Amino acid sequence: LHVPENRGRYQLGSVLNQVVLHQSIIGLESYEALRELGEYPDVVIGCAGGGSNLGGLIAPFMRDKLTGARPATRFIAVEPASCPSLTRGRYAYDFADTGQTCPLCKMYTLGNGFIPSPDHAGGLRYHGMSPIVSKLKHDGYLDAVAVRQTDVFAAAERFAKLETILPAPESAHAILVAMREAERCRETGEAKTILFGLTGTGYFDMVAYDKFNRSELEDHIPTDEELERGFATIPSIPGIQ
Repeated sequence: LHVPENRGRYQLGSVLNQVVLHQSIIGLESYEALRELGEYPDVVIGCAGGGSNLGGLIAPFMRDKLTGARPATRFIAVEPASCPSLTRGRYAYDFADTGQTCPLCKMYTLGNGFIPSPDHAGGLRYHGMSPIVSKLKHDGYLDAVAVRQTDVFAAAERFAKLETILPAPESAHAILVAMREAERCRETGEAKTILFGLTGTGYFDMVAYDKFNRSELEDHIPTDEELERGFATIPSIPGIQ
């Protein structure tokens, strides 16, 4: 969404819960596919921007964890280090859009005025996180990690060479951490079933891949001062925050 007086600025993405709801088809299909294979994931990994992709993927598996059917399953949200709402944000009520026209949401946020660096994290450049995903993280059911974009593109190219699928930069965030989990299993001798979300191809991101191969991509990690400027835009609500 964009508003005329705020042209060119990203206003609203996948943060609202109704968007997470219809994305749950991703998880339901994964759940059924694994059932047919006689498998169940020990680890579920998804990229995290606004939370709909991740929330949709983990939904049926998280249900099993919450009901006690599969309490040991781990869930990992992977976000860009340049826009670290889950790993460095604050859990607070904030506007879901930069235009401050939508309802306030209780979520992990960098502040509705936070402007991320113009890197190639794909769609993972939103200032907040879905209230559902945020609540799961806040209550300890979901882990979160932040990764650098150069590591993401390196993992994407490695994946493309092995699987002949060029992933979108968003999906490559999950691929990177899935690879790390698999390598950890190899080191420890553990056998684990790892489910990760691959939800897009990188055919529209060839310019970014070319820049990566030319060593023209840089990693930007916001300083504490940059984050504070974003936090300053979180509304003050008497009696709540």
